[in-house]
Amino acid sequence: MSDNGAKTNAIGLTVDEYKGSKTTLCLGCGHDQITREIIQATFQSGLDPYNLVKTSGIGCSSKTPAYFVAQGYGINSVHGRMPSIATGANCANPQLVTIGVSGDGDTASIGLGQFMHAVRRNTNMVYIVENNGVYGLTKGQFSATSEKGSKKKGGDTNDYADIDLCAMALELGCGFVARSFSGDQKQMISLIRAAIAHDGMAIIDCISPCVTFNNLSDSTKGFQFLRDNNIKLHDIGYVADYEAEQVEQAPGGSLEVSMPNGGVITLSALPEGHEYDATDVHAARAVLEKDRLDAGHVYTGLIYIDPDSTPLHKTLELPADRPLAKYGEDELRPDRAAFEGILDSFC
Repeated sequence: MSDNGAKTNAIGLTVDEYKGSKTTLCLGCGHDQITREIIQATFQSGLDPYNLVKTSGIGCSSKTPAYFVAQGYGINSVHGRMPSIATGANCANPQLVTIGVSGDGDTASIGLGQFMHAVRRNTNMVYIVENNGVYGLTKGQFSATSEKGSKKKGGDTNDYADIDLCAMALELGCGFVARSFSGDQKQMISLIRAAIAHDGMAIIDCISPCVTFNNLSDSTKGFQFLRDNNIKLHDIGYVADYEAEQVEQAPGGSLEVSMPNGGVITLSALPEGHEYDATDVHAARAVLEKDRLDAGHVYTGLIYIDPDSTPLHKTLELPADRPLAKYGEDELRPDRAAFEGILDSFC
């Protein structure tokens, strides 16, 4: 049974049909919580498993695609190169939903250039960063997202400033930027569902504690710190078009709404004067700056969304009714006369 009370989703599938292989990660790993949240999000969104592309690079995080939606198309790339693989798959067939799972090392270090260009091109994909601040697969070295002054289990201190992937994505023009915590199931499921529906690049920087190497009592990426210091920008949910109900509620109030699929959701409105406008890029920059300066807290939620985002495949004017992947080689390869005409056009 799903978290919203429905045994089957909009296309008649059960949640079990969105699961994958058994995890081989450490017991209690934050990445496994994200896996469960992806399973629930894809189930609740009624995503056709055969219409899903799952991509990853190298690292503990890159095992995740094996653990959800077994019937999807899985591609495990080399270290840091997941964005290129995802971009190619998306351009070949924009009708498929692409979910890329990466780590803070895979994204913010060796794959930083790949990440930046995938964002600026606005590749239509969900990009989840499982951010634990360490290289868990190679025994816990600091990653590029580790805060300056962070300490390892052995006592070593990180001397370098951290990279804020949300701030970088926002400055590169990303139309969907969010930060979350793997232990906040409700928030993560809502963010993933919204990211799937978004037209363009959707970045979710999810702090995902490493229970083996980076879960110390004073670790800013540990479970206890996040539970004590997580400040939510809003209490959010996601409602798909086919679930839509028209309701009204007063500021500060809560309201239970019955959904067409048999589930019930609770809508909570923020008090007047406490609204956060996620469509305001200036407000998004301000909250990320506040997050940087306020070392004692982490601000989570949907930081920014551009409802008018234009994804890469539309910018390239790729065919929507018949993807490139469904054309034959004889249709894609120009004959000699056509090729000479192409060459002549550059003269």
